[in-house]
Amino acid sequence: MTTTEIKVGSGSVALVDVMGSPLSVVNAARVSMGKRAEKMEERDWALVKYLWDHHHTSPFRHVQLQFHIKAPIFVLRQWMKHQVGCSWNEISGRYVELGQDYWKPRAWREASESVKQGSGGELPREVQLGVHHIYADALNTVATAYELLLQMGVCKEQARAILPVSVISECYWSCSLHALIHFLKLRLDEHAQLEIREYAQAVSELVESIEGMDRVLEVCLG
Repeated sequence: MTTTEIKVGSGSVALVDVMGSPLSVVNAARVSMGKRAEKMEERDWALVKYLWDHHHTSPFRHVQLQFHIKAPIFVLRQWMKHQVGCSWNEISGRYVELGQDYWKPRAWREASESVKQGSGGELPREVQLGVHHIYADALNTVATAYELLLQMGVCKEQARAILPVSVISECYWSCSLHALIHFLKLRLDEHAQLEIREYAQAVSELVESIEGMDRVLEVCLG
């Protein structure tokens, strides 16, 4: 299939490949009765909803999707907590130079008073400017130091230790439809960190572009 890509800040998400369809879910479920459908009917959508609502999720694992992701390391480390039904392969700083691109926020948020790991609204404009300068200076220092280490003959696998989690990394993520829906359910939630929520929204839009998958998400996510 033709790769479809959505930009997310300094990164992106691309839908690379899809195996299966909503009909795959239905036929995987109906095989227990020795039945097979050739096209989706309205009763099949009712079956999809019944299966998901009652946690009969094995039929959803017969559909597989593959994405190419470019995202800051701190987003990927949250994302890679999703392991069941997933496979990950990431670019390695042992073999190639990293640090060509870094995550840069559109705005800095204040710390939340009620949630330890959360954030509140945007910091005042006058504070934003100061924080941007501090962040940019830090990135310039790290990038320069990383290049100097490499020029001095330090191996890539050690030099990479100086790089921050804001470095844009890239990977392939393959997952079952079951794992995908679980990911979207958690990461589209308003309590998820904004940065990974933006990636989840991009994933959702890409999946909705596949024939019939928009309705699957509607049925399963509400």
